[in-house]
Amino acid sequence: MNQLIVVASVVEKSVLRYTPAGIPIATATLIHDSKQEQAGGQRQVEFEVPAIAAGEISKRFLEIELGVSMIFTGFLARKNRNSKSLVFHVTEFQEAEVEARNETNLLD
Repeated sequence: MNQLIVVASVVEKSVLRYTPAGIPIATATLIHDSKQEQAGGQRQVEFEVPAIAAGEISKRFLEIELGVSMIFTGFLARKNRNSKSLVFHVTEFQEAEVEARNETNLLD
C-alpha cells in the first residue's frame, strides 16, 4: 500500500491546467513542520513536498488559502516515468485541527 497522510500548508500554487485528455491538474508546494517521537527522543521534522491534484479535486485544491494547516491524503509517485523525484498526489484534504493533528503518517 502506498498512502501518505500529512498535516501541511500550501506555500505556493499554480494556475489550473488541463491534460491533453481534458483532465484538470493543479500543482502546489506543501510545507510541513512538526516534532516526532523517534528512538525515545523528540525530532524536529521540516520538509517541503511538491503536490498535484487531478480531476474534480483540483479546483478545490487551488482554493486552499496559503498558510492554512490542512490534512492531506494521497500517495507518492515519480514525477514522470524517467524521474527519480517524487510527487505527492493528493486525493483528499480537510482542514486540520493544528494541535490535535500535528503528525505525519507514512504507511507502506
